[in-house]
This record gives sequence, structure tokens and C-alpha cells, in this order.
Amino acid sequence: MTEKFIFQATAKEQLQDQYDVIIIGSGGTGLTSALQAHELGLKPVILEKMPKIGGNTTKASSGMNAAETMVQLNHQIVDSYQDFYDDVYQGGGQQNNPALLHYFTEHSALAIDWLAAHDIHLDDLTITGGMKVMRTHRPASMAPIGGFLVTELLKQIDQAHLPLFTDVKVTQILQEDGHVKGVQAQIDGQSKTILAPAVILATGGFGAGQKLIKKYRPDLADLKTTNQPGAVGDGIELAAAIGAQLVDMDQIQVHPTVQQDGEHPYLIGEAVRGEGAILVNKNGERFVNELDTRKNVTAAINNLKENGATLIFDQSVRERVKAIEFYDHIGLVKTGQSLVDLAQQNNFAADILGQTIQTWNQAVQKHQDNEYQRSTGMERQLTQAPYYSIHIAPAVHYTMGGIAINANTQVMSQKGEVIPGLYAAGEVAGGLHGNNRIGGNSIAETIIFGRQAGQQVFKYLQKGDK
Repeated sequence: MTEKFIFQATAKEQLQDQYDVIIIGSGGTGLTSALQAHELGLKPVILEKMPKIGGNTTKASSGMNAAETMVQLNHQIVDSYQDFYDDVYQGGGQQNNPALLHYFTEHSALAIDWLAAHDIHLDDLTITGGMKVMRTHRPASMAPIGGFLVTELLKQIDQAHLPLFTDVKVTQILQEDGHVKGVQAQIDGQSKTILAPAVILATGGFGAGQKLIKKYRPDLADLKTTNQPGAVGDGIELAAAIGAQLVDMDQIQVHPTVQQDGEHPYLIGEAVRGEGAILVNKNGERFVNELDTRKNVTAAINNLKENGATLIFDQSVRERVKAIEFYDHIGLVKTGQSLVDLAQQNNFAADILGQTIQTWNQAVQKHQDNEYQRSTGMERQLTQAPYYSIHIAPAVHYTMGGIAINANTQVMSQKGEVIPGLYAAGEVAGGLHGNNRIGGNSIAETIIFGRQAGQQVFKYLQKGDK
């Protein structure tokens, strides 16, 4: 059995005064951009304000979307960039930035290959809401993608001896003659200037940022959030302070399936539904296509006016989603040795729940859901005891809006001009997702645009225009 890998952040006394590129944030985007920059010969540094590494990436569970991959072909799935583009464009209400979306879909397979070249293999597939084919890549162990990815990327950071500092909060981006020249940071209560001709903002969104949520979407201010406490939008504010343009700031995604009956909300990943779980109301009846877009599933749950809904699945689904082991371990899952047993635990009428499952199983057998026109996630009937349930309700999950960037990840000013030396990638950037993010696209975004940011900084420094 291999020892568990534990990454040690760099000791603060090793923080130097100057680097080639400063990367703010240690989630998937920050780690990827740092690796890519390093592999091109640059000297990067990663600054993380929180004591914990990984940001919101560690909370991701379903997988990473990509099209035209060898993994798909190995699973006998023929996909195309265009189909991927169309699904995301429709899922985003046709409000996605086309240039960003084209780059995203057309570089997704390369991102899977890049990870594999770093011994990070996503060889299994599942599906998420809004997708027409299986293109959500995940490890063969079916482990939650976020923790797996951060751990594996940190192994690469460790091997490359790249400096990563925690508890370092950037308070200002510094400029000279309109060009980025470094940052001002707070370290143990002391202010420090760190110089670099380029800065990559990889700080995530503002899903836990009450101030910005109240400003742009006061109607969501009372909802709980799936975000880690550091996701308050300070990267957005850093960019805005030097004239960056912000886009789609009112587009905030509410995730439909979050267990929040206890003190801490826990997102129940879309892979649970992708592998065959159904949603029922308080009577034990289905009420929605569970794999419609998050926006539509959320609306259907809210329309019940029942303080949420309940996910129902069986042992065959549990075996396909390893995250369920964690959900059960922390007490989020009810277990019934039979459907009658499960119905009693949830105060459902046993005959109604039984009929719901029977109708669903018949639909799966015929691959035709006449009730709600679901066509994906119908690979297995719910027939294998034990049976399980998780009570869920919608919560703030993702912010589609943020800093305006072009497809080169360059930050745009309010005048529509590039701010030289400033780059942004991941959830901190707005425009890619339109009015609704598709499950599996956030992890894809971190790798695809994280790589792009590292590459574009290299090109910028090569030109010497700084």
C-alpha cells in the first residue's frame, strides 16, 4: 500500500523579491498554470491566502468534460468538438462568449492528454446534466475528481520544486506605465512587495462572498453555499481596482443537489444522477428530468415548495460513484434493505415509491422516459438492494461572471484593451459559461485555461514587451 502524499507549503522565509510570474490561487487553475510556465522555462511562484491548498477544486466530485478523446474512443463513444460546443452553448442560454467557448471545446482533448503526460489519468467516463454523450472524464478508481486532481498536481509541483506559499494575501496589483510589475502582499501582518512582469489571477469565484452576492444577486443572499470560505471574489476586486472589465456578474449558479440539513452544506455530485439516481418529491414521485441543466432542475425543485427533494438510488449506482462512500461516512445517506424500508425512513407511501421505481426501471429497459424525456444516465435499473436516499436542496454553487478575458486569458480593461501582463483563468474569469455552467466544465476550465495562461505569459515575456 502506498503512503498518502502530503504536500508541504514552502517556508515563508524562502519567499523571494522577484519572479517571472506571480500566480494568485492554488486551485486547479493556479497549479496547472504554474506547471505549464515552469515547463516553458519560467520561474513562477504560487501565492495562496488560505492556510489550506486547493481552493474550490478540492470540492469538485463529478469529472472533467472533454470531446474527441482517446478515452472516449476506448469506451466506443464518438464525439465531436462541435457537439460539445453546441451542448455548452445551449446549456448556457446561448449567452456564452463564443471565442472562449471555441478555445475551451477545441483544447479539451489536449488537456486530457497533458494530464496523462503527467501521469494523471482520467480513464473512466460518466455524464452530467445538459450533455448528450458521456464526456465527463474521471479517474478509473471513480474517486471524486477534485481531491484526486489537486493531489496529483501537487505531486508534480513538489517534483519540480516550485514555490507555493500559504497564508499570503495579495492586496494590490502593481503597475508601471500601464504594465503589471508585481503585487503587494500581506504576510504575518507585514506588507511585502513582490516583483514580476506578469500576474495570473487564479483566485476562483465569489460563491461565498456575501458582499458581492448581495450587490449583484440580492435574491440569493439567504441561500447556503457549497463554496470554501475563501471564495469571496477578492481576485475580481484586485483586477477591478486597476481598471479591469467585469462581465456577467449577476449570473450565479444555484446547484440543485446539496445536502444542507446539518451545519455544513455538502454538494452531492452530478455523477450520482449521471449514473442513474432519480429525484422524487415528498410523496415519492418523480417530477423532473434529473439530467436537465442545473438551472432547470433547481427551478423544478423550488417549484415543489417542499424545502428540497430526495435522491433515490441503489447499490449499483453507489458502486459507480465513490463519493457516496464519503457522503455515507459523514451521515448524509439513509439506507434501506428494501424499497419499503427506505420509504418508511423518508415518510413516503411505500406503494407510491415502489410504483415510481417500477416505472423508472421500465423506462430504463426501453431506454425511453415518457414522463420527463430523460435520455441519458439510463444505463442501469434501480433493482440492486440496498437502496439509498439523500435529502437535497438548492444552494449557491458557482459564479459564471467575473473578469473579462480574451481567449489568450489576457485581462481586458473597461475600454476593451488588454492590460499588459495581467492574466486570469478559471472561475475568476467570466463569459465562458453563459447563464448556466454545465457539470464537469469547471474542472475542464481550470486545466484548459490554466495551461493557456502559462503559455501566454511565456509568449509575453519572450517578446520582452514589459
